[in-house]
Amino acid sequence: MKPAAYICLWLLAGFFCGCSESNDAPAPKTEAVQKHEHHPPHGGTPVALGNEEYHVELVLDTAAGKLQAFVLDGELENFIRVPAASIEIDAQVPGREEKLTLRAVPNPATGETLGDTSLFETQADWLKTTPTFDAALKEIGIRGKTYSNVKFNFPKGNDADAKK
Repeated sequence: MKPAAYICLWLLAGFFCGCSESNDAPAPKTEAVQKHEHHPPHGGTPVALGNEEYHVELVLDTAAGKLQAFVLDGELENFIRVPAASIEIDAQVPGREEKLTLRAVPNPATGETLGDTSLFETQADWLKTTPTFDAALKEIGIRGKTYSNVKFNFPKGNDADAKK
């Protein structure tokens, strides 16, 4: 066979292979809708500040009546140190209002000090018997921005995107 015949055979084979009809239609491209979710690292109650710029995660030890507040970033992933000496929460419990003052907690292991910490805590006996209440975080300043009168429910929180 002459070289020209080989070329013709290759071209014909390529034509028939490339022109074969296929009933396999490409699958339509669908984009999955991603839901924005956060997961509180301590399994606590997420309270969003602003448009989820930051969060306060509230963790209750019911037996001790101890409430901890962790200041976190918008994704509930990284601790954010704040200069506050305390955080105040006004709670509406059945028949009365209670005030909680969570004091700054230093941590020598992380270098956190009073006035430069991400953890605050308090103890109140009524927390041992009151599993749910509406509340407002009075005020907290974070990196030059102040968040005031942030309303939430305990233990639900106010962040619809958060999952425990």
